[in-house]
Amino acid sequence: MKQWYEELFQDFADKYDREIFTSGTAGEVDFIEKEAGFSRDFHILDIGCGTGRHSLELARRGYNVTGIDLSASMIAKAKALAKQENLEIEFLVRDARDFNFNESIDLAIMICEGAFPLMESDEMNFSILNNAFSSLKPGGKFIFTTLNGLFPLFNSVKEFIKKGESQGQSSGNTFDLMTFRDHSVYETEDDLGNKKILNCNERYYVPSEITWLLKSAGFRKSEIFGCKLGAFNRNDILSTDDFEMLVVAEK
Repeated sequence: MKQWYEELFQDFADKYDREIFTSGTAGEVDFIEKEAGFSRDFHILDIGCGTGRHSLELARRGYNVTGIDLSASMIAKAKALAKQENLEIEFLVRDARDFNFNESIDLAIMICEGAFPLMESDEMNFSILNNAFSSLKPGGKFIFTTLNGLFPLFNSVKEFIKKGESQGQSSGNTFDLMTFRDHSVYETEDDLGNKKILNCNERYYVPSEITWLLKSAGFRKSEIFGCKLGAFNRNDILSTDDFEMLVVAEK
């Protein structure tokens, strides 16, 4: 049985490229370039690359890029786009829970919940961090965004106090304070016109968890920032208003 994220991204490539969150690609790559020190000889790995929007932009700027994604249809679209522009990018169908580039990568990215934290268990999410670590060269960087647990926690607590409910959750709120997972129903239509109703299950993490997970995976340093669409910035301090957090880790 396919998981909800497998169902979502099957035959969804064209619709994906029209989503509002894809509009910030150029600004996000500006930040990635700075973190790479503008080293065009860097080999960059794009984990959960989707239709390759970050990979394509990086390749346009002269970087050597490999993109991996679980969805064959998303990878097919990425390859087609690269071919249209005569860009040499290696796009591979790979599961983020099971890959290893054996310390050949200078910089890994995983933007807009490319894989982490969509997995159905904490162990699966952690395996993605482990795989990124194993793939990086010593001193390599890992840049990713993930769901900010401070956002639903802050809002859930406010509603809990306001309504005085004893279970720690507001009416209709699907966020589970015991597991930090948000269970929701998402209705959509794929590129072929098929309507889908998906039971989504996403894990939110608080900063201290991310720091500990990265340390446990072997990263020697990690920093967490606020995350604004198309405007990643080290001066952006993470707050309870940020739906996502931006993480930069070093091996």
